[in-house]
Amino acid sequence: MPNRLADASSPYLLQHADNPVDWHEWGSEAFAEATQRDVPVLLSVGYSACHWCHVMAHESFEDTETAEYLNAHFVSIKVDREERPDVDRIYMDAVTATTGHGGWPMTVFLTPDAKPFYAGTYFPKVGRHGIPSFMEVLRAVNDAWVRDRESLNNRSDQIARAIATRSNASAMLPSDGELEIAVDTILSTFDPRYGGFGRAPKFPQPSTLEFLLRFALLHAGTDRSANALQAVEATLDHMARGGIYDHLDGGFARYSVDDRWLVPHFEKMLYDNALLARLYLRAWQTTGRPWMLNVARETLDYLARDMIDLSGGIHSAEDADAEGREGAFSVWTWQELAATLGDDLDLAATIYGATPGGNFEGANILHLPRSLGDLAQDLGVGTEQLSESKRRIDGLLRERRSQRVRPSRDDKIVTAWNGLALRAFAEAAAVLNDHHYLDIANGIADFLTGPASNGDRLLRSWRDGRNGPDGFCDDHAAAAVGLFALYQATGDEERYRQAERIVRSMIRRFSDSENGGFFATASDGEELIARPKNVHDNPTPSDNALAAEALAILAAYTGESDLQNRFERTVQSVGASLSTHPGAHGSLLGVWLVDPPREVAVIGPTLERLDLTAVIWEDFRPDVVLAEGDGTGSAVPLLEGRTAPDGARAFVCRGFVCDLPVTSAIDLRDQLDRS
Repeated sequence: MPNRLADASSPYLLQHADNPVDWHEWGSEAFAEATQRDVPVLLSVGYSACHWCHVMAHESFEDTETAEYLNAHFVSIKVDREERPDVDRIYMDAVTATTGHGGWPMTVFLTPDAKPFYAGTYFPKVGRHGIPSFMEVLRAVNDAWVRDRESLNNRSDQIARAIATRSNASAMLPSDGELEIAVDTILSTFDPRYGGFGRAPKFPQPSTLEFLLRFALLHAGTDRSANALQAVEATLDHMARGGIYDHLDGGFARYSVDDRWLVPHFEKMLYDNALLARLYLRAWQTTGRPWMLNVARETLDYLARDMIDLSGGIHSAEDADAEGREGAFSVWTWQELAATLGDDLDLAATIYGATPGGNFEGANILHLPRSLGDLAQDLGVGTEQLSESKRRIDGLLRERRSQRVRPSRDDKIVTAWNGLALRAFAEAAAVLNDHHYLDIANGIADFLTGPASNGDRLLRSWRDGRNGPDGFCDDHAAAAVGLFALYQATGDEERYRQAERIVRSMIRRFSDSENGGFFATASDGEELIARPKNVHDNPTPSDNALAAEALAILAAYTGESDLQNRFERTVQSVGASLSTHPGAHGSLLGVWLVDPPREVAVIGPTLERLDLTAVIWEDFRPDVVLAEGDGTGSAVPLLEGRTAPDGARAFVCRGFVCDLPVTSAIDLRDQLDRS
């Protein structure tokens, strides 16, 4: 019979609804039962696209003997980390504090008052490599609970104190010199052979890459700038040619298990693809590399084609597994390639590095060992001719793959990640003058301000008409930044008003008035054993980086000193870690780098403004905030009192101090290039 999770809205929890484990969702009912029965709590945290979560579920949570022991000696709680990032963060801190590392599935044992006393990640069905079996862990925990309760309670108090939020605020703001040191520190970990940072496994780190891209643009002409840009370009090239990229349908997998981006962990996450699509778009503008634009478009098209919901929002993830096997949807045996491609087999194998023996468990992960330009030269054909052959091959492979069982999709819609996607689609629509992308952006915005919204409060998630938990700081901040981007792309002031309402709500409910910055949870939200404050990028921009960017944008529009002060205190709240561990703060460094931004106000009739606003989008100008209106009254303070009696005009300002207005694209471009 289905357990309590049959009533859950989370696809991850629903995956466990038929387990023999008597699961609870997170809530007071579970802890009340643990108190009444005088038993500890097993907290299991994961997410739907997590391969090892599925493995532990199949090995242990679907096993009758394990379930019977759990049900007799524990109260078991299952949590979707994507719906409850607050719970995940608190208890992941416990895992890392006690074991030195973390990951999912996360397995934590709690007292009935929710304090952790033992923590780990994946425990196998049968113990191996020094890792005890899950049943051995359960028996040991139960024995300690019965025989040595006092020690467990003391340990739980110690861990709870260790993970309590502490201020790390600094009295100083980062200097230009510290930003240069941050760039040097990040580049010291750059892999010149394959791109990326550090060793395997390798993650894309789009926030760090964008910080380097912004630095390269704003400090052009220096060796440090050239090195930063080279690191960005090399990393994006190797990723786009690697197996981490889906060469048939577009989009990136979560990470690569090796150092050369060949073998991915095959799940695809919305947040990765939203951030990377935007990064490739902006890198294309900076470098002029056509393949970067192709990757940006293919990634956005993947989201718009395969991940869109009828509500307008975008689904969270696609699983790594299909038919119970990791990567089954994506990899190709030599026999499958031969049967699909016929006479094109040899050319396809040359393009995609395929061999009879394969590169992944006897099958082939498609990748591009060489660029098409280099390969065309070696083959003695034109690049366009080779590209046309590749398109034909891709069509055949795509048709064959469409007949496979597709990985399951996590179809809940997470507000924060949709805010990231909104920004990507809005900016792509403006840069490329693409009305389809604009339609997608407006659909996401309507979802965020409709089903995902309760006035100026947002939900964390929504699925098939059912509301998820209340939203967190990153939900509000990311949605606001996305709506500001859509306002800049369209001039629709309703989008500005929506974003402003969300920012002011975020300040009221999430700000840390004592130490600066923002808590992850609202002041009127559920009280947990700690109030987390997220300052590290992992893997999305941190709550505080997103909040800082929203504050900086609204401060540029309004000129309010309180917003600027809050922005600076948010940067200070991260403390010395901002410069000593810059790889963990790429997003906040990128925001601080462009402070104060330049404000560009464009006034005049809609059609006559187009030539002027196009100048803003023709290059990546990360330090520009755009406002536009017809000059007949505006909700945007930056536009107040500005008129355009003889057609459109543009004002380039900084801190509401403006240059003389210009009326031509040439003059506006000249002002921006000089200022």
